[in-house]
Amino acid sequence: MRRKVDFFNHFRNAMKTFIALLRKEMMIEWRHKNSIAGILMYVISTVFISYMSFAGILPSHTWNALFWIIMVFASVNAIAKSFMSESRGLQLFYFIIADPRQYILSKIIFNTVFLMGVSLLCFLFYSLLLGNPVQNVGMYLIGIIFGSMAFASVLTLISAIASRANNSVTLMAVLGIPLLLPLLVIVIKFSKNAMDGLAWSVNLQNLMLLVAVNVMTIALSYMLFPYLWKE
Repeated sequence: MRRKVDFFNHFRNAMKTFIALLRKEMMIEWRHKNSIAGILMYVISTVFISYMSFAGILPSHTWNALFWIIMVFASVNAIAKSFMSESRGLQLFYFIIADPRQYILSKIIFNTVFLMGVSLLCFLFYSLLLGNPVQNVGMYLIGIIFGSMAFASVLTLISAIASRANNSVTLMAVLGIPLLLPLLVIVIKFSKNAMDGLAWSVNLQNLMLLVAVNVMTIALSYMLFPYLWKE
């Protein structure tokens, strides 16, 4: 009985800390409204330039590729600063008050939700200006959701690793390119099948690959980040 009570108290305290970390992420992002405005301005301006350049003459496969190009750069701009904007003293403070696994999971979840919002907003604005040739919108939205999760988890882990290096910007590029390119190939294949209106059975393999990337990246972050945080 006592073990159950101790486990319950430990779980409750862990959830309180985790929720506090999520609130901290939201408050920091809300205080830095200029970064949010910069990302939204980038998305809106890029979509508008695409509309002015390609309106009426954009094939469906180019429409799909251009959308994900915009999302890749928006994702990098939104998440690359996750750890780099924090000073060593602030990271030491978090190290004292929080468990590293709770900390990295709170980062991943917040970045995922934030990037999903940006992706869906981009898709809406993109569809309004350049039309919507997608035949299976539900499948395409599923691709956006799981693609955003994968981008957020991969970039958060890369940002955590790069923050421990002296030349973090260079390390972000070195780690990001080989990890994001295969992910981008999977996402484009999944979304292209959705645009063509293919059956779910045809796209199931790509969906499973996206789910596997998310699970593996989150598990790797959960296991690796405590060792990174001790450095």
